[in-house]
Amino acid sequence: MSGSRHRHPLPGAALDRRTLLAATAAGALATACGAASGQPPGRVGVLGDSAAWEKPMAAAGAAMDGVAGVRLVPEVNPSLESFEQVVKSSLRTSKTPDMLKYWSGYRLQDLARTGGIVDLTRQWENAAGKGWVYASLRDAFTYRGRVYGLPMNLAYWVFFHHTEVFEKHRLKAPRTWEEFLAVCERLKKSGITPLHGSAADRWPAFIWFQEILSRQDPQFYEDLMNGRERYTDPRAARALRTLESFFDKDWFTPMDMSHADAAAALVHGKVGMVPCGTWLGSTLVGAGAKPGKNLGAFILPMADPKARPCVVFESSALVCTVKGPDRAEAVKAADSWLRPPVMEAFSHSLQDGCPNPATMPANQMIAGLARKVRGDKLRLLNRFWEQGPPELVEATVDDLAGFLLNPSSHRTVLRTMQERADEAWQVWREAERT
Repeated sequence: MSGSRHRHPLPGAALDRRTLLAATAAGALATACGAASGQPPGRVGVLGDSAAWEKPMAAAGAAMDGVAGVRLVPEVNPSLESFEQVVKSSLRTSKTPDMLKYWSGYRLQDLARTGGIVDLTRQWENAAGKGWVYASLRDAFTYRGRVYGLPMNLAYWVFFHHTEVFEKHRLKAPRTWEEFLAVCERLKKSGITPLHGSAADRWPAFIWFQEILSRQDPQFYEDLMNGRERYTDPRAARALRTLESFFDKDWFTPMDMSHADAAAALVHGKVGMVPCGTWLGSTLVGAGAKPGKNLGAFILPMADPKARPCVVFESSALVCTVKGPDRAEAVKAADSWLRPPVMEAFSHSLQDGCPNPATMPANQMIAGLARKVRGDKLRLLNRFWEQGPPELVEATVDDLAGFLLNPSSHRTVLRTMQERADEAWQVWREAERT
């Protein structure tokens, strides 16, 4: 058994989070609305939650200005805890931002149900007709058959590794589940912690459940995330038992190791593999990694060889608001968002994947992953965070964090998650009927 699993405090519970939101919402809302007083003609504000996206958005805005005569102006609310509440609150006012960087999946559906965001089906269909967007992404941006957001990036969830460390220990990126387990065993025997796992910053607690379950049974993952299956199903228990066996073999880092620390540990040969979205590449580069030279990434192989190979993706949504002060120019910006010059400027600055098939990533490692996804026709599964009613996802992440800190608790955790799911899905479906 790993000696680290009981040492670290459980991330903030849902009640603590609500208290924080209540305490900060007023000030954050004032910040958001203060930035929503309107831009000069030819300028459209885009409110997001990440300072790391400011330069890419500015680059996209400059490219868009050249092809459509409208420029995107990035605006950032850096409080991740309050961003979603701030957005929903502002949609009910006359000072809502013109455009938003938001999530896909159920979080976007939740926003669409407010009636405060613009139907972008025409923009999607125009781009799709020109081959400017992957058609398979549409469901992630759809509510009741209409599209309410345009994909901004396209990150794949992969396992990063240091290629020189792998070569030193005569290892290759695994192509089968059995090879993946063998790599873990070899790294452990060589004094290297095979895998990064984390409950630090709270949200990463879903990563390993997502990765294992989707490789053992991708259709069950899809059905469970959409409320058609139950957490008490033996297939969910199998995923957590698999993770428990990894703990028993002491394959994981301490659960309080952040992704930034894991990136540095991987570069220095202390950690073998780090699962994350391809957006972590910039953090790894900052730690000294060189994509295509000493940094590699692979998609976790299927545990069930009979299942269609899959990959988890993540894509933010570009959204127009109904009451934004520059709505007409915001819609004009949406018309041009997926055009190749705009997509190239944005994705190359972001150093991540692109939802426009005509634009290959500048990062050769990510470009190789994109070619594999397309060439092997991998099934795309939306990330755990975007799947299911947002309140349920938030609570389930906390439950999974509890499991990571005490892996022998998987039976209790699964029952608790299903009890939450029963209630959350009932509320969601009742809201749908009204």
